Amino acid sequence: MRFFIDTANLTEIREAAALGILDGVTTNPTLVAKEGKPFKETILEICKIAGGPVSVEVIATDAGGMCREGQDYAQWNEHVVVKLPTTRDGVKACKCLTGQGIKVNMTLCFSPNQALLVAKAGATYVSPFVGRLDDISHNGMELIRQIIQIYRNYDYKTQVLAASLRHPLHVVDAALAGAHVATLPFKVLDQMFNHPLTDKGLAQFLKDWEKAKS
Repeated sequence: MRFFIDTANLTEIREAAALGILDGVTTNPTLVAKEGKPFKETILEICKIAGGPVSVEVIATDAGGMCREGQDYAQWNEHVVVKLPTTRDGVKACKCLTGQGIKVNMTLCFSPNQALLVAKAGATYVSPFVGRLDDISHNGMELIRQIIQIYRNYDYKTQVLAASLRHPLHVVDAALAGAHVATLPFKVLDQMFNHPLTDKGLAQFLKDWEKAKS
């Protein structure tokens, strides 16, 4: 499983990269707006730090506008992946861009039917939103499992990018389901390191060392 960090905060991205386990970044207009810096400047800096796929979301809602924006974004940096909504126009734009060799991440996916459609349109990634389904009493992780099975049945190349992951257990469950990528907030990535027995064991080793060296 590859780890993407879901943020536009450069400090968080640098820290995740320094850990040596960062494979890419996902962003959206809301995340970029929080940073208070020009959009393109922020994206280019993220690409420089991440050194891997960086999902950049379009603003247009019509197919033609999405395709034009995506073509523009793709010229900014080799790591840019154009992020499109899973709508009718989004699927049309996906077909337009993938036909030109541009990588696409289809976001806001909430059903197996939507995942099937974007795979047929040639999407590089599909982003099922686990946490948001959980919020309305649906089993978000079951959607991941269903999409993985459908893609295996027909050998679709679209990668499942588990999104809206709210806690470390979501990451484990997505990995067990076979998701190719997990995108998560830095807070969740940081929480994955934590275990009380690790802390307890390290404290004991240090305590014993103080005795041994004296």
